[in-house]
Amino acid sequence: MIGTDSHTVNAGGLGMIAIGVGGADACDVMAGLPWELKMPKLIGIKLTGKLSGWTSAKDVILKVAGILTVNGGTDKVIEYFGEGAVSLSCTGKGTICNMGAEVGATTSTFGYDASMSRYLSATGRADVAALADGIKEHLTGDADVYANPRNYFDEVHEINLSELEPHVNGPFTPDLATPISKLKEVAIANGWPLKIEAGLIGSCTNSSYEDISRAVSLAKQVAAKGLKSKAEFMINPGSEQIRYTIERDGFLDVFKQVGATVFTNACGPCIGMWDRVGAEKKEKNTIIHSFNRNFAKRADGNPNTYAFVASPELVAALAIAGDLTFNPLTDTLTNEKGEQVKLDEPTGFELPPKGFAVEDAGFQAPAADGSKVEVLVSPVSKRLQLLDPFAAWEGVDLKGLKLLIKAKGKCTTDHISMAGPWLKFRGHLDNISNNMLIGAVNAFNEKTDSVKNQLTGTYDSVPAVQRAYKAQAIGSIVVGDQNYGEGSSREHAAMEPRHLGVRAVLVKSFARIHETNLKKQGMLGLTFDNVADYDKIREDDVIDILGLTTFAPGVQLTLTLNHADGTSENIKVNHTYNAQQIEWFKAGGALNIIRASVKA
Repeated sequence: MIGTDSHTVNAGGLGMIAIGVGGADACDVMAGLPWELKMPKLIGIKLTGKLSGWTSAKDVILKVAGILTVNGGTDKVIEYFGEGAVSLSCTGKGTICNMGAEVGATTSTFGYDASMSRYLSATGRADVAALADGIKEHLTGDADVYANPRNYFDEVHEINLSELEPHVNGPFTPDLATPISKLKEVAIANGWPLKIEAGLIGSCTNSSYEDISRAVSLAKQVAAKGLKSKAEFMINPGSEQIRYTIERDGFLDVFKQVGATVFTNACGPCIGMWDRVGAEKKEKNTIIHSFNRNFAKRADGNPNTYAFVASPELVAALAIAGDLTFNPLTDTLTNEKGEQVKLDEPTGFELPPKGFAVEDAGFQAPAADGSKVEVLVSPVSKRLQLLDPFAAWEGVDLKGLKLLIKAKGKCTTDHISMAGPWLKFRGHLDNISNNMLIGAVNAFNEKTDSVKNQLTGTYDSVPAVQRAYKAQAIGSIVVGDQNYGEGSSREHAAMEPRHLGVRAVLVKSFARIHETNLKKQGMLGLTFDNVADYDKIREDDVIDILGLTTFAPGVQLTLTLNHADGTSENIKVNHTYNAQQIEWFKAGGALNIIRASVKA
């Protein structure tokens, strides 16, 4: 299965090969065109032992993120296997696969087992479970694969779940992994704000019944042990079925008794949909959450919010303590009577003992006959806008491109196209383009949203400068660092530069989905042949891209850097375009080819 969200990979928890893609990829498939993927390498992660106590499935992927880093899984599929894998719940497996996107993995998956059968039956799919059970030997790896993994996987790691510690990852990147026993030491050494202001759980991952029930077992201890939660506590149910079921079972009442706020069934703060009081002051502070991503400014728009990722139960414990140095495995808390009390280990249920329940799951089926559907959009709408086709390639080398920005360091799709308040413009390409690259750090002045307009010599916001170039019919180029475009599959991060007249993106390396999204929009996604050439790019450069008239798979292109002092130099750049993708570039985008084929 392919899906238009980087968290499509969650379905690996049900033994699926589920891959996140850009919207244009999905459109192709829905139009009957094939979907292509560079053959990925395989990472095998053998899980031994069994989780217990404070450790949860979330800690598996937090540990893996620390091992692989944010790009260690790029162009790779991760498969988890072993006795430890079989011992995990189905939703625990989903949590692990979901966050596999944070190491750049194409997808993550588990072999089919009894936990998946139980989950399918509990969610009204007993017929699917029965079919899968009948062929289960074909839905997992052969015995020899798991007995001799190094003969089959390109890379193998082993994690003993019985010895695995709870982890806290962050701040500012999901792969900075710290075991709970070392957190106090590391936090103090790095000068991280130790007071925890808020704890948040839920969203697309870690809002399973198991997760919520384990967090509730800690929330119950607040009153039972005479404690008072020190930090704000917020819950985002992942679906209406989860919300309804945990309300029926009294979990929401327990959370409310400790002062928790229950948000809507949505991504919520994970993508910046959190109108956090005081965030505009940009004060240095710490929050902890069970979401997947903790990039700067992502949750609340404050660049000085230090966000840490942990399991729901650890988030609950640290929110109760309000202290980043607190280790619930060993430390005590002072209750309202002045007594020293220790939190009991979390407990929970894999599945609801009374079964799942919901009155209205919120699903709306598509029209039985879509041919009669007419899409009407007001021409004055600020939130919706019909797309116009992008222009086809002119048939010549691209010359005279202005350098728009040379981005330094981490540049995720959040930096390229922020979420939060901008999401209301997702249906209006021109309006949402006003957030293009406003989070990227300009290598020449170390500032965000401040780049030099080569036409005037003054500094302005990135979108404003690019609109000035577009008004003069001048193309531009964006230069970036390693793993450019990591994080969300947000297609706007490719569509906005295309819409505003950026012709090429040249980086040290790309995140997979973003590179494909650029190709789909008729953009040039290029990488330095020599990464040291990144340092040759100057602020006032005017750049020519040569070799496009003979653009071919595996053949390098040449960039001429025309410097402001009158000198120039050539550098070689690479690309991964195949023959079909080169046709997308020539046509001005994959959708133009689909449109032409439909008319034909």
